[in-house]
Amino acid sequence: MKVRPQEEWVGEFGHRARADGWWRDGATVVAAVSGGPDSMALLHLLKGLADGEPGRIVVAHANHQFRGAESDAEAELVRRTTTEWGMPLETVCLGMPEFLAETGMNAQSAAREKRYGFLMDVSKKYGAGCLLTAHHADDQAETVLMRVIRGTGIGGLAGIRYRRGEQQLELIRPLLRITKCELLDYCKRNGVPYAVDSSNVDRHYFRNAVRLDLMPLLEQYNPRLKESLTRLADMAAADDDYMEEQTLRVFREAVFPSGEGFRLERRRFRGLHVALQRRLIKLILNCSSNPRQMLDFRQVEEVLAALEQERPTTLLLDIGDGWVMRREYEEAYIGPAESAPMRFAYIVTEATDKIAIEETGALVKLERMDGAIRGVRDNRDEACFDADSLEYPLRIRNRLPGDRMRPYGLNGTKKVQDMFVDAKVPPTLRDKLALLVDAEGRVLWIPGIRRSGHALVGGATRRTLRVSYSAPEN
Repeated sequence: MKVRPQEEWVGEFGHRARADGWWRDGATVVAAVSGGPDSMALLHLLKGLADGEPGRIVVAHANHQFRGAESDAEAELVRRTTTEWGMPLETVCLGMPEFLAETGMNAQSAAREKRYGFLMDVSKKYGAGCLLTAHHADDQAETVLMRVIRGTGIGGLAGIRYRRGEQQLELIRPLLRITKCELLDYCKRNGVPYAVDSSNVDRHYFRNAVRLDLMPLLEQYNPRLKESLTRLADMAAADDDYMEEQTLRVFREAVFPSGEGFRLERRRFRGLHVALQRRLIKLILNCSSNPRQMLDFRQVEEVLAALEQERPTTLLLDIGDGWVMRREYEEAYIGPAESAPMRFAYIVTEATDKIAIEETGALVKLERMDGAIRGVRDNRDEACFDADSLEYPLRIRNRLPGDRMRPYGLNGTKKVQDMFVDAKVPPTLRDKLALLVDAEGRVLWIPGIRRSGHALVGGATRRTLRVSYSAPEN
């Protein structure tokens, strides 16, 4: 361990703080101080930095009240020290034992949630842009090892991030590359007071068991294990950042909003490396109302497998939390399950010139012309009919069970459902497509697919009805 005088500590600490941009003239920072050696060392370093800088330090201490008199003694230590050093202090008693008894929540996650809520409130009160915590290199090594044991990916191997944004506030861990031994030595050499948390030796907590039992055991095989794990975290963080950038780029280029969910082209998705595929799925699932439940490895792999397989060409996968993955030929949808099928029907009289289908955003225009007009060849969004052969009123509606058409050029009739399948129309779009039918219920035209052989324009046609269909862009 390198022994350094306080001036060198403060100088190096201040250089890094200014280089990272969180220590600026006139800026206010909030320091989370528990009273332990790590946070008290951080506070002393900030005090040394503030002696020559105009920055303002606000101390925030949360008393969880888990350990009775011991917790109160820590709060008193922080109060006494900040008074002596001339720093503003904000404190809160969280009453965690009573809160847990009422809610039944997990102790550690509940304590973290309430503590960070308090720290956020203090930061807002003082207009601070940065919140500093005293996580150090040993915390980093333990976190990486814990995640390896529980199972993790590259993002998990990145461990505790040096900085991250949360609710318009930056969380900074300025001690993340400094070991526990160095911080204890700093406190000893500089007369920094601190308290010792008795719960740190309670092996009931997973982190304590890793620190007290597993880490010393593994260090028999690699005495520099903590250094190796923190180095792994640094490398994994860089790799993770790069992959996240690439995932966001693909997301912007290949994923499109669809209601409250997202759609993507399967062919484009399959062309991505599997690492990007997994991350893209996770990024989409992260938009759900309960991302922690949705980001399980098994769920991501199920979605991945459904998008990779060739058969069946249409399928529906329940992801959970009300979300589905629906694949329809070469298009996939990931998002909330849709409600009941759409129904619409509009009357077309001989005077109607256009119909706006509110349910889908499509527009149907009707134009009446003298003579035989056959329209533009191969234009599937336009159809011409012998106006005198039509049975009014016509209707523009979506499909109904049992619909059949007598397609032009074919003998006999065919189910509209089978025509949709042949045209590879995704099942979820079939109820949104408009059909033109006459007063007898005959299907005259399915825009974009086919027209019937009824009311064809011929040499004897005196009046032509030209119908055109415009679908919404999305």
